[in-house]
Amino acid sequence: MPSAPDNQQQSTEDWFSPLPLDEYLKINELARQDVPKTRPIDPNDKLGDYDIRCGPILRLAGTLENNTTNYRGSIMLVVKDSPQGNPPPITYKIGPASESVSNGEFGTGEFAVTKYYEEDGYSFFRYTIELQLAKYEQKVEYYIDKFFKKSFQFFIPSVDESMNVISYSCNGFTLSCDASEFKSSLWYDVLAKHSQQHYHVMLGGGDQIYSDAIKLHSKKLQEWTQMHNPIKKSTAPVDDKILAEFNNFYLNHYMNWFGKGFWKGTASQVVEALFPLTMSQIPSVNIYDDHDIIDGFGSYHDSTMQAPIFSTVGNVAYKYYMLFQHHINPEEKLHLSDPSWVLGKEGPFIKQKNHSVFMRLGKEVSLLGLDCRTERKLKQICHPQTYQIIFNRMNETLKANGDVKHLYVMLGVPIFYPRLVWLEWLLTSRAMAPLRKLATKGVISKGLVNEFDGDVEVLDDLNDHWCSKHHKTERNKLIKDLMEFGSQKGIRITILSGDVHLGCIGRMKSKYHHHPNAHILKGAKEVEDLNKDLTAHPENDPRLIFNVISSAIVNAPPPDAMATLLNNRSGIHHFNQDTDEDIVPIFLKDADGKDRANHQFLNKRNWSDLVLAKQSVKYKSLIGGSATEGEEEEEDAAAAASADAATTKDESQVANGKHAVSDSSNSSSVLRKYPQPAFDNEHDTEQGDFLHDQEPNDRFIKYPLFGDSIVTSLRVEKDHGDLASKSTAYEVFIPPLIGSYKLGRATVKHVDV
Repeated sequence: MPSAPDNQQQSTEDWFSPLPLDEYLKINELARQDVPKTRPIDPNDKLGDYDIRCGPILRLAGTLENNTTNYRGSIMLVVKDSPQGNPPPITYKIGPASESVSNGEFGTGEFAVTKYYEEDGYSFFRYTIELQLAKYEQKVEYYIDKFFKKSFQFFIPSVDESMNVISYSCNGFTLSCDASEFKSSLWYDVLAKHSQQHYHVMLGGGDQIYSDAIKLHSKKLQEWTQMHNPIKKSTAPVDDKILAEFNNFYLNHYMNWFGKGFWKGTASQVVEALFPLTMSQIPSVNIYDDHDIIDGFGSYHDSTMQAPIFSTVGNVAYKYYMLFQHHINPEEKLHLSDPSWVLGKEGPFIKQKNHSVFMRLGKEVSLLGLDCRTERKLKQICHPQTYQIIFNRMNETLKANGDVKHLYVMLGVPIFYPRLVWLEWLLTSRAMAPLRKLATKGVISKGLVNEFDGDVEVLDDLNDHWCSKHHKTERNKLIKDLMEFGSQKGIRITILSGDVHLGCIGRMKSKYHHHPNAHILKGAKEVEDLNKDLTAHPENDPRLIFNVISSAIVNAPPPDAMATLLNNRSGIHHFNQDTDEDIVPIFLKDADGKDRANHQFLNKRNWSDLVLAKQSVKYKSLIGGSATEGEEEEEDAAAAASADAATTKDESQVANGKHAVSDSSNSSSVLRKYPQPAFDNEHDTEQGDFLHDQEPNDRFIKYPLFGDSIVTSLRVEKDHGDLASKSTAYEVFIPPLIGSYKLGRATVKHVDV
């Protein structure tokens, strides 16, 4: 039962107590036992007079805005039959997150509240979080109508820190999946890691909810899918009954999943109880993908997409996506003015503006979450004008060689991934036409084709991919623009993606390791001397971009045969004459330590995290931890000396961040490591390095552990039958970009004439 402390008074000992992992493990165990057929109702949901059916859910909205030290976010509650329609008050206490902080200050307050939506007796309340960052990491505990649970807390970084980040996707099961095969939840693994290294934000890369069950719950949608006359199907009108069915489904589906973690498919049901528990203590920033709407939405033929009934699915799903995942009503003016949004063009089928998110994640990291669904159609992901608006905002906001060293770009679907155009060609060829026709008529398995436009079932997934024949030009232009933006600004770009239900890491890098005309350091006197061997010094590679592909945190992985197919189809691709693309061979061992042949793709459930090395519990001792004021002065002098040695003009100096070494060419003074598994000692080889005999080459590159390198870990489930849900980390050190560069004019296929 939740406690109701008087005047929010707590002892310091209670304040610094660790997360209750034993309780979370018990919740995880009980959630898997005797799973009910409908949403479980817990009497503990009721706090005093308030029947809370969904929430609390935290959302991050931004930090360090307008040259201030602010922290901005929100808390969402959905209350059933709220007394007199009034919201429960949420008060808070804030103080240092660690006992080691001397002279830490405590404070209290109350979050302002707005009722932003109401439907069927459910009142949606948004509580605005406005706090200030301090010189130390802070913990915030909040109280709903004076009631407190141990999960009602979150952490915010210090003013000089960046956020410790979780990246995840595919947070649900496909309709036919047997969820009972999975005896535990990777959300417990997230909370276990959160207890060791506080996470400040989790980035939802799409499919935070699987809404495909609307096909089962809406009789009107079923009738529509069974129409064989294409004219009637494309013109069937939307009436109040259809609209009511759609609204009812998405409202209750979100209430079930975001409120209790309850999901029901055709073969099973599950309670993923630790998911809503995690949302109450780690703020989210989300983008959405097709399953947040319905499988494949946006990637069917335009004639299907613009049919009134099918486009209405998208518009209704969008409304509830905004209500639950962004704590905002699309009809509010705030919908257009919140500074965390970058608004693009209106979608062709979803009649709303493209809503991409852009914000600072603390001092040295910024985030762009690209909305790749609102404007999507078969031959377009985002409108060209939307890209222009986004890059204009980033150019206005991010300074060259400024505080921001890393830009995370969220794309729901991987952009560095094996090409499957050959499979697209096969599935759309004339040879498949008779089979598609027979399947549509039910003569052979209907599962061969989708019920929306009669194409082969997996074709919508292929059409979703950036490497699809329809999206190659758009893909290559976005990569080119990101690469040039990062090079000119001296910012390392890392792309975060999900969707494909397995783990891998894509990579772009300079093809020539010592090529004087490939890129020119601005203001340089001796071009050839400054263009170092990028195999030994990837921190100087302006084309180095990783695509961290992490999915699924809940859904079932594909079979080994699919991972093997991808491995066989994955080689080195030439983006242009100066740039190569590949998949990092990181999976040298399986999650249980056994040898494996496929080093590029691991088909097990997973999630990822990204933490600055100087903040990493594991690695900060190797780079000296956080610098004191005196150390900062020495590092500033060292960085300036390094910049003077490399440049002649002030405006083109090397980025002045705090690095573990003053001269990046001194490879003996910094740890450099190949991407590889990082087991908890039981499987370690010499010094924990599985590749200690490997010589660096085009595929195997050692990356440096500077203070502002990002320690990125794909955390892969060892055993889906293990209640403790342990994972193995596969690590890559993503270095900052040392310097700013002008890239050579190398032609990019499909983009440059």
